[in-house]
Amino acid sequence: MTKIPEAVVLTQASLPSAAWDLTSFLENAKSQIQLWGGLLLMLLGAAGLVWGGVLLLKKLMANPQSAGNQQGWGTIALLILVGGALGTGGWQLISTIGSGGQQTITDLGGGTVIIQTTHEVSGFLSIPPK
Repeated sequence: MTKIPEAVVLTQASLPSAAWDLTSFLENAKSQIQLWGGLLLMLLGAAGLVWGGVLLLKKLMANPQSAGNQQGWGTIALLILVGGALGTGGWQLISTIGSGGQQTITDLGGGTVIIQTTHEVSGFLSIPPK
């Protein structure tokens, strides 16, 4: 037979602990901002995809006299490509592009800079004999 105090202890032990420290707050804020930002990027990507489609149809159906007032083919193609990529990728796409940029910066800062000595530079700046 189970006693009441033992049941209370078992129930309290299974509850998740709530962390009220600064680290947990910032981690939760980061994940929430990533979620909201990703959804916003997906919404903007869908809008760009739709607008690119509208401009494409408008350009295809336009008469030759109003061609100067239309968007260029490159703009339409970029709207469709970038809009589709953001509409499906959202935060993950931007994060992947950003991590590639971070790797490039890390490689550039990791000693890949070529150093020339002053002897090599002084020979370059000297006046050639006549």
